Amino acid sequence: MTAPGRPVALVTGAARGIGAAVVRALAAAGHRVVATDLVAPAGLPGAECALAMDVRDTAAVDAAVARVEGNAGPIEVLVNVAGILRTGPVLDTGDADWAAVLDVNATGVFRVSRAVAARMAGRRRGVIVTVASNAAGVPRAGMAAYAASKAAAVHFTRCLGLELAGAGIRCNVVSPGSTDTPMQRALWTGPDGAAAVVRGDPANYKVGIPLGRIADPGDIAAAVVFLASPAARHITMQNLYVDGGAAL
Repeated sequence: MTAPGRPVALVTGAARGIGAAVVRALAAAGHRVVATDLVAPAGLPGAECALAMDVRDTAAVDAAVARVEGNAGPIEVLVNVAGILRTGPVLDTGDADWAAVLDVNATGVFRVSRAVAARMAGRRRGVIVTVASNAAGVPRAGMAAYAASKAAAVHFTRCLGLELAGAGIRCNVVSPGSTDTPMQRALWTGPDGAAAVVRGDPANYKVGIPLGRIADPGDIAAAVVFLASPAARHITMQNLYVDGGAAL
């Protein structure tokens, strides 16, 4: 690692999409970014270090966080982005799919946040931002497991913020709506996928996007950088929707 004195930021789910955009944005804002994913995202623009970390594995998480703190320095900012999506009606959702989504999207946030926060608390400083989804607050047909996991991650992060406020640690959530990522594109069924998302789907009780555009990952990353910055020093336990008004 280089340039000591720049604050260290740890990003999970950094290999692509929103996670990769967060890495670039934090680096541009002056952070030394450690990018983690299931496979180390080598060569990722903006990352000064890349590590493999499975958020489903408590021992692996604890070891990775200790390695980062030992090699790069104290983690000042944690951004939880790692997530998976399994879709389908509740009546067709098996136990394995339900458990997998909750394990990554909710319990993974718990594991990484716990490991990092334990160190931040001793230093009495730090910022944790969890990237969730507007589905956490708006029912979505065919996305019950995902929505439930993100709702759990949101409320966990806010509860953590309450517990850590006395130590000066801020914990906030960014909730994107539809964003142009590989995960989003996998849901599209035709060449007008983005336009269909903007229009909405009344048959599934899903409104469109009032601002008339699908989000770019950079839109989400900008919100993360703001919440991680001194400009947000008096903001904690909040959930910032970045969805073009789709949650109404």
